[in-house]
Amino acid sequence: MQFWYKNLILSRIYLITILILPQAEPLSQHLFALEPKRWRPLRTKLSPVFTSGKLKEMFSLISECGDYLVKYMEKIADKNEPVECRELTAKYTTDVIGSCAFGIEMHALSNEDSEFRKMGRKIFVSSWKNILRLRIRQMFPWLYEVLGHIVSPTDVTKFFIRVIVETIDYRETNNVIRNDFIDMLRELKKHPDKLGDIELTDHLLAAQAFVFFVAGFETSSTTMSNALYELALNQKVQDNLREEIDEAYVKYNGDLKYENIKKMNYLDKVFKETLRKYPPVTVLFRESMSSYTFEGTKISIPKNQKIWIPAYAIQRDPDIYPDPDVFDPERFDEEAVQSRHPMAFLPFGDGPRNCIGARFAVYQTKLGLIKILRNYKIETCEKTVIPYVNDPKAFLLAPKGGIYLKIVKINRQ
Repeated sequence: MQFWYKNLILSRIYLITILILPQAEPLSQHLFALEPKRWRPLRTKLSPVFTSGKLKEMFSLISECGDYLVKYMEKIADKNEPVECRELTAKYTTDVIGSCAFGIEMHALSNEDSEFRKMGRKIFVSSWKNILRLRIRQMFPWLYEVLGHIVSPTDVTKFFIRVIVETIDYRETNNVIRNDFIDMLRELKKHPDKLGDIELTDHLLAAQAFVFFVAGFETSSTTMSNALYELALNQKVQDNLREEIDEAYVKYNGDLKYENIKKMNYLDKVFKETLRKYPPVTVLFRESMSSYTFEGTKISIPKNQKIWIPAYAIQRDPDIYPDPDVFDPERFDEEAVQSRHPMAFLPFGDGPRNCIGARFAVYQTKLGLIKILRNYKIETCEKTVIPYVNDPKAFLLAPKGGIYLKIVKINRQ
């Protein structure tokens, strides 16, 4: 596969995902889908939530959720039954997002009937209703928007709008300050002039919180479960990673901080190789802001052209990654990375429209893996599907039939 020029991706195209249909789907007005006029000021105002300094402040909250994950795993390990790891990791990331972004204890790990976890499942379920909604939205957006005046909002839409509005109102009434994502939305609501002439409705605010919740829990939990799958198949890699984790616990007296995890090189390689094989978002959608002709060619992209960037195909291209189906963390050795085009690895997109929460996703995923592998050995079992089969109905990259693995408690003296 031949790469052209990085500046095309960086500066001449912007993100398009789902259509913005404010009446039919109020939560479609989120940061990933907004046009440049509303996207730019919102992105600027929300970005401070995701700085490394903010992550350091949140780290103890993420670690606490990791401890809850270990306790939950103790209960299910005693049953000596195969564990569906996609659901396991989704509960953990749901709790992390709830605590760090919204200041809400979602109890996904401790409560099987957690309302947030139920809504999280509903968003991605491959039901005929969801498929029908998607097809009408794609093929007849005008009809879909008209139906929005007739058909009542979905349970998910009503739930998230209610939760976000109530949370903001509660904090205002009780003068609660947490300096988190919700507080950023509060600040915007109190000072709408900071966004120029953009109309700041409750629906627009709720849409930003909604997409952060969805992107924060689903993509990270999928990456965690895919990593566990590969580690179960590649025990040598798992042993090497656990050795690095154990050494870090000794070196830092069991008190891992943000800075310590940043130094764990093998963990970083395993994490990136997981994202290479299994990018949650398989295709990036962009639209050109101006016409562009590739230098030295007659190939042109006209203005307002819809563009698909096949991240999954690029990251499985044997000309870029030899034996692409082999799980090999050493692909992300510094020398190997330098030998490849920077656009050969796009799990978080690139340019101004890259994933705003990438840092957060990296550290909640890494910390979750550390907590699990420090305490448990992961193995395949009779219900493990080998090889991995992509679910064609899934919205994000996901395995058909789930990921069932065996977890074995590590006894430490």
